[in-house]
Amino acid sequence: WVPQAPNVWFRPLLLNTVTGGWCNLLRVRKSGMISRHRHPGLVVGYVIKGSWRYLEHPWIAEAGHFLYEPPGEIHTLVVDQGVEEMITFFNIAGAMIYLDEQGVQNGYEDVFTKIEMCRAHYRAVGLGDYVDSFIR
Repeated sequence: WVPQAPNVWFRPLLLNTVTGGWCNLLRVRKSGMISRHRHPGLVVGYVIKGSWRYLEHPWIAEAGHFLYEPPGEIHTLVVDQGVEEMITFFNIAGAMIYLDEQGVQNGYEDVFTKIEMCRAHYRAVGLGDYVDSFIR
C-alpha cells in the first residue's frame, strides 16, 4: 500500500503508460472528506469493503456496489463516521484534477505522477523498483 494522505493509501494493480489510465485499490481508514476532483475520462469502481459517498449525489456506495463516474463531473469523496475501513477498486481512464471549493485546480495526478509516488515509496521501504511490475 502506498500512502497518499494521512489514513489514505492506494495499491497499484495496473499503471498503463500507453493509455494514461490506471487501476488501483483505494483504502481509507478515517472519516471525513478525502478529495474534491474531476476526471477528463470515465471512471468505474467496485466497493470491496465499507462505504463512502459523494457530497454531490444522494446515493451511498456500499460493499458490493458497482459505480460509474462520467467524464468531467465534479465530486467530493466522503467517508462517513462509523466506517472503520473502506476499500474500493477503481479503474481510472485518465487524470485526476483536484479542485478547491471555487472549482480552481489545486492539484493533479496522472499515471506518471502515480508511478513516481509508488517508486519513491517502494524505494524508501526497501522494495526497490517493485512498481515496475505494474507498469505496462
